[in-house]
Amino acid sequence: MTPAIDAHVRLDTHPTHPSAVQAVLTGTQARVALMALEAANWSVAATNVLVLARIDHEEPYWANEAAKRLTAEGISVEIGPRLQEAIDEEWSWLNYPMPWCTRSQIREVSDQAQKIHDDIRHGDLLILAHARDGHTTVAVGTYLRRGGKSVYLHGEDHLRQVADTFDSPVEALMAFERVHAAEMRPGPAPLTDTERAAIEARSVFDVTTAKSEPSRPEPEIVPVYLADAGDHDAILDAFLNAHGEFEKRRTWSDDTTYAIHESQTLCIERVHETPAHEIAWTVAAYETPVSDRMWVLTATGATPAPVLQNLLTRLADGDGWDTRVGAPVDEKMVTAATQPLSDAGWRHTVDGRWIRWTSSDGAAGVHFDAFAAQHPNQNLATWTIWAGPGPDRPTWTVTASPHIPSSLPAGLSESLAQETGMRQVQPGREHQPRLAVRAPTAPAVTADHSVSRSR
Repeated sequence: MTPAIDAHVRLDTHPTHPSAVQAVLTGTQARVALMALEAANWSVAATNVLVLARIDHEEPYWANEAAKRLTAEGISVEIGPRLQEAIDEEWSWLNYPMPWCTRSQIREVSDQAQKIHDDIRHGDLLILAHARDGHTTVAVGTYLRRGGKSVYLHGEDHLRQVADTFDSPVEALMAFERVHAAEMRPGPAPLTDTERAAIEARSVFDVTTAKSEPSRPEPEIVPVYLADAGDHDAILDAFLNAHGEFEKRRTWSDDTTYAIHESQTLCIERVHETPAHEIAWTVAAYETPVSDRMWVLTATGATPAPVLQNLLTRLADGDGWDTRVGAPVDEKMVTAATQPLSDAGWRHTVDGRWIRWTSSDGAAGVHFDAFAAQHPNQNLATWTIWAGPGPDRPTWTVTASPHIPSSLPAGLSESLAQETGMRQVQPGREHQPRLAVRAPTAPAVTADHSVSRSR
């Protein structure tokens, strides 16, 4: 019989991260449990507090596996009710790119991607270069241990895989350059939203510190692009209540709501509980109910409430959207769509393929990609609207594909240039938007996910 260890582990959901798990350790031999969890890639976040934050959102499963191992070692384990509910929940990836895989096989693929992520995070795998390849990222790197093997990586987050191996970093880099010379960049790719969220979940915090009474936020009137996001779910509910021509459908997992127009040619997708930087809204239009998609528009989770309301209002307007294939976007159409920005004194610049309008405070901008506009078969964003510290670090973005009706960017331009909104400011905190310092690379219309998670 395994001797009892004076250690108790309480596992429960993370206080802020949607899928992460935290472990609170007590007992005179808590160090034994801590070492066991660290060996399983749990991270210390505070004294006797550990966090499991993964990029495949499988934390409840692996927390349950850890609980079984700890119990077998004689350590007392308690699982909180919210975590137990997440462990028991059955969910699947929507539109998984390898549909032949069983649920356990999908978990194996994800776990291999997690191990690659951990090797990079711990410094065991050094990324030498990266590039964009269609809708995903590819990279080449070398292991500092394991005999110095070099690898070619394909994909992001839970879909990243080792696609090829090489005997040396030089051989790997030469092969990578032959295929990706035009897009090749040194070092690792920027962190994905999922990777950033995992880092934030692992950040040090003190669960024992008493919470002070929060200061009452003070509202202030700001340009609409700096307004608060508000409650996006409430905005969608209000829209559906006001527009009976849209039918509400929700996935069985309750993580996504669809508003489908009675014509079956316009679909609004709202993904609930997404991080602020990830796509929370996707609008797709079709020429007929059975035709291919004609245009798509996306908005991230931090999009200000007034901007989102303006967009939904125009979509509900009979003249606000059109699924017929329009003429290629020309200079006249772009000028008309952005006239409100020019009238408001936004700075207008042209840089190669990019035509840009930037607000006087540098905290917002509209980008038009002339190259993408002339290549409608490529899934690139023709329009990108952003606000935040800079175009490469936006707080929120709206993107749209080539054939979007000109009335939509025109309406959004008018809103950005003329309207105001409310923002809650904590007393003593001053908002100072920073100027944009460099232009972004060509953004992709990421609404056409290859994978969508249902929870």
